[in-house]
Amino acid sequence: MKGSLFIVGFFVLGILCGLFDLIPASFTEGSVDFYALCALMFCVGISVGIDSEIITKFKTLDRRMMLLPVLTILGTLGGSALASLLLDGRRLADCLAIGSGMGYYSLSSIFITQYRGAELGTIALLTNIIREVATLLLAPLMARCLGKLAPISSGGATTMDTTLPIITRASGEEYVILSIFHGALTDFSVPFLVTFFCSI
Repeated sequence: MKGSLFIVGFFVLGILCGLFDLIPASFTEGSVDFYALCALMFCVGISVGIDSEIITKFKTLDRRMMLLPVLTILGTLGGSALASLLLDGRRLADCLAIGSGMGYYSLSSIFITQYRGAELGTIALLTNIIREVATLLLAPLMARCLGKLAPISSGGATTMDTTLPIITRASGEEYVILSIFHGALTDFSVPFLVTFFCSI
């Protein structure tokens, strides 16, 4: 949760810098956001590649449980499509692009800002932060009322890092490998789904 607040703090700082013209206009007119995105993708690749035992760990999973990331993605997209019916002035593709962030606010918001502009990028950032914070706060309640898999689905792409400790406490240590597998697959889907829905 502290990490999420840290990110929001930088977001607010960026808004203030923009409002009070503290950053030169030439800085924002360049390709800074593109290079930041490339650096972020490089870091994601390092985090996946650094764990040499990740494939071995995944082999111990129950085959049926491997469907959980797919079901999470389909459920998220279904919920996003439903939200588009309730929100006037928002296109289905925009809602699907925001939902495709799967809680990965830093990556999805940069992509969406680049393709669709700062307003939708900001909505994506806040939506995905809310998803992560809701998982952090409500994981025990979800596990008790909706089942042990509920906090994992709720966490989306964050289940391999920031929400993993709370999911482990709420669902049990036997769900650690599934949580990491789920996070890795939903994480991997984010750039493809976001760019696809942004290009529609």
